[in-house]
Amino acid sequence: MRLHSPLLAATLLLAPFAAPAQAQAPQGQAPGQAQGKPPAAAGAAATSDPAADPVVARVDGRDVRLSDVLATAQDVLPAEMRETPPATLLQMIPPEARRQLIERTVTERALTDAARAAGLDKEAEVRRRMQRASDQELQQSFLAREVAASVTDSALRARYEQESGKHQGEEEVHARHILLKTESDAKAALAAVKGGEDFAAVAQRLSTDPGSRDGGDLGFFKRADMVPEFAEAAFAMKPGEVSAAPVKSPFGWHVIKVEERRTAPMPSFEESRQQLRQQMLQQQVDAVVQRVRANAKVEIPGQAAPGAGGSLLDQAAPPASGGAKPAPQRR
Repeated sequence: MRLHSPLLAATLLLAPFAAPAQAQAPQGQAPGQAQGKPPAAAGAAATSDPAADPVVARVDGRDVRLSDVLATAQDVLPAEMRETPPATLLQMIPPEARRQLIERTVTERALTDAARAAGLDKEAEVRRRMQRASDQELQQSFLAREVAASVTDSALRARYEQESGKHQGEEEVHARHILLKTESDAKAALAAVKGGEDFAAVAQRLSTDPGSRDGGDLGFFKRADMVPEFAEAAFAMKPGEVSAAPVKSPFGWHVIKVEERRTAPMPSFEESRQQLRQQMLQQQVDAVVQRVRANAKVEIPGQAAPGAGGSLLDQAAPPASGGAKPAPQRR
């Protein structure tokens, strides 16, 4: 279907507005809201003033208002723009994006009317799917309301202080390397370095790694950032030391020079804020789910302990492992 293309174009056109607005998202915003699912009363839908919610089109004599267009655009607009009065928002959205969003809303309205005229809304399977969609929206709205108040800026700061007190910074190494395809080539490069040539100059001349233009400089990295063979060799060396022999990895043969070692500084609160927020939101959602399940009278035939809960996310697939780590590179 071609219905997706107008909204995609509108998304691109609205990107300059979305980025700064998302950067200023309220700290108490709940899950779902950040993904374009605001409370049902937000934005234009909350107003009863026709002047603030103008008619932008008509389909078979029925008004299509700006609030209808904003409902279509929920996956595009950041939360702050949805809270803007409709008439003001109408002036903020670029004309082409507004036109495409109106076109999509009109098309969806026409399709919905055609489906109802065909009696599809009375078919059992369609009604079942409509009920399922309604139930899911209620679930998301309930979870959003329950967790939003607890994930505040002060709660995030308290979590940051707690976590920073338990963890010390990881060890990091600042190193350079010369990457070559064969062991013999790597040995020749190593001989040049041990013979007195500048390591960076040899890397620029011989290394096949894209970072060779910077003298093979990889910057600071943690052990887990590199493939095991490279990391084991680099973290066993002292500052100023060059590997005694070439090191083989899945990417070729490396000659390594360690420049510095340090304990990585703890990230600041601002750097940690988003990750902490996601962790707290997830924990709060799990807690709400457990509480609701515990308070519900659940009977499941064949199970000895009816009502045993578990997170709704228990069956979620973990992220893919991604296979081999990337070749060492400047960070």
